Amino acid sequence: MIENYQAADDLLKDKVILITGAGDGIGKSAALTYAKHGATVILLGRTTEKLEQVYDEIEAQGGPQPAIIPVNLLNLSIEQAQQIGEKILSEFGRLDGLLHNASQLGQLSPIDSYNDEHWLNIMQVNVNATFFLTKALLPALRQSPAASVIFTSSGVGNKGRAFWGAYSVSKFATEGFAQVLADELEKSNIRVNTINPGATRTKMRAKAYPVEDPMTVKTPAEIMPLYLYLMGADSAEVHGQRIDA
Repeated sequence: MIENYQAADDLLKDKVILITGAGDGIGKSAALTYAKHGATVILLGRTTEKLEQVYDEIEAQGGPQPAIIPVNLLNLSIEQAQQIGEKILSEFGRLDGLLHNASQLGQLSPIDSYNDEHWLNIMQVNVNATFFLTKALLPALRQSPAASVIFTSSGVGNKGRAFWGAYSVSKFATEGFAQVLADELEKSNIRVNTINPGATRTKMRAKAYPVEDPMTVKTPAEIMPLYLYLMGADSAEVHGQRIDA
């Protein structure tokens, strides 16, 4: 079973992996975990200070020197995404892994009172920026012998629930995008899968469930076996799947 998966210490040795939303929560945990298993991680996020803290933690634990890309996905343009893709290709020569972790929750309210600007912002961060980055990074991913792309969905990403608004719709879009991409890349060196992290102790979860005791849900570190499995060679034959953590 994946929940009992034990990754080899050198599972990701010499791999280059980009993680969005790497400054906090699941993204930070994934960055530290991937680096611990040998990967050179590229930390992408909007808060430089948080990225620098993760950078320092990786160096302190003896991991390969990471890289930092400070960018606010809310303002990410097509041109900026292309520049990121070109920079990674020129500096690293390839990209072996891409974890799309960053997303925004937005407001929880009925559709008839949903703020229009909030709707556009959530779609930009959770859908458009993901598309821009994925497209821009495909040339670098194609240079890898075996690349893995992981998208992040939600329990409301395949069954809509009242009041979840743009977040739910954006996660439906994420799953659709992942399915289209997986089908297109069926006979390539790139495999594509989607993770639904489930209830996890993050700031987003606390915002969505303010009265919930955070100690009753699992930590990001507890779901890392799945993130390691899908990023490493042990899942080489797993493609086009949606997996609940």
